[in-house]
Amino acid sequence: MDKYECEICGYVYDPEAGDPDNDINPKTSFEDLPDDWVCPICSAGKEDFIKI
Repeated sequence: MDKYECEICGYVYDPEAGDPDNDINPKTSFEDLPDDWVCPICSAGKEDFIKI
């Protein structure tokens, strides 16, 4: 699964880890994140992330 980086703050979403602080289970791909998911660091939307 691909990792995605927030262009605003540099946070990297790693699907292997998920986002447990926001109830996103490990192994959740970026594409499967809810549309209203935001960066846990700066609250940027999914549109502000790029694949790395």
